[in-house]
Amino acid sequence: MFEAEIKQEYVDNEATGVEVEDVEGDGVLEEKKPWDPDKIRIHPKTFSLRQIMDMIDDHDIDLAPDFQRYYVWKERQKSSLIESILLGIPMPSFYFTEEPDARMRVVDGVQRLTTIHGFAREQAFKLRRLEYLNELDDKSFDDLSAPLKRRYHNTQILAHVIDPQTPPAVKFDVFKRINTGGAPLSAQEIRHCMSGPRARALLRRCTDLDSFHEATRGSLKKHIRMADQEVALRHIAFSRHTIDVYRSHPSFDAFLSFVTEALEKIDERERDVIVHRFDQAMTLARQVFGDLAFRKREDTPLNRALFDVWSVVLVEQDPSAVVGAKNRIVAGARTALDDDADFVRAVSQATGDPARVAYRFMKGRQIVAEALR
Repeated sequence: MFEAEIKQEYVDNEATGVEVEDVEGDGVLEEKKPWDPDKIRIHPKTFSLRQIMDMIDDHDIDLAPDFQRYYVWKERQKSSLIESILLGIPMPSFYFTEEPDARMRVVDGVQRLTTIHGFAREQAFKLRRLEYLNELDDKSFDDLSAPLKRRYHNTQILAHVIDPQTPPAVKFDVFKRINTGGAPLSAQEIRHCMSGPRARALLRRCTDLDSFHEATRGSLKKHIRMADQEVALRHIAFSRHTIDVYRSHPSFDAFLSFVTEALEKIDERERDVIVHRFDQAMTLARQVFGDLAFRKREDTPLNRALFDVWSVVLVEQDPSAVVGAKNRIVAGARTALDDDADFVRAVSQATGDPARVAYRFMKGRQIVAEALR
């Protein structure tokens, strides 16, 4: 029996319910194609906080508000940022991506700008437990003196703005390289901040389904690192594209970014079809595997690569036939995880390697085909 080590992801010392995924492995993936430096266009721009807040109010800056429900700064963090501004301490740079219509999306700095805007424009919170400006404890923006308000409004920030002509995959790679702060964003969080409202809404429709929560045993509900939206995106990606399309991209992330961009352009009817198919896939996974759905064992965290396979393969067949053959499908899946070292590697190590992606889908389809005979 071949078995890879199973590790669960943790954020702030809390288990996320998802298995750590080794996408690239140790030198297994093909070497990535280098980007053309001429395609990377980044311009530094300086703004005052008053300008930034006006742009947020005018919807010229998109803070991706639905991102806030996943990871929200605590009161102490918010107050510390505002205190730093009032003390005149410079903030780290921000990173925006500019759209063709001149609007900008914030990729690095969402929490800071949300806090800055919320304090001054929305009176969303009061300052608490300040370290130096103790006299401002329990005060809102309206309670500040005129000089402090002016200092706040006139504070300058530096933003690195990526030109709209920069290819999406290049944008993603740039943000991934500079994403080294205290709480780095996951790949899906970067994609979410870069994507448009239609793509975001589609993934949210999928991950809000009861069938999804039941199939994943509620472990991904409003997931703190957006693993819920990532697995939904992966299902959509592999349902709509062949392994040859996957091979044409330099990395797993580039493939998912390509799919995310495409989802922004599809019509409402096609979006409804995607949601219906995802709903059906989740229902089938629960009916066939029960608590074992997308897991190596019942007591292990959810495995993304297994989610890829079973969410796509099961829904390719007649639902009633799949349910009727569920015992044979489960037995075949168990045998693969116990005795097929190549399959275990394909869902455990270097899971983004095209050969391993192809193998795990081939094996899943083989298991279902044999069970349906």
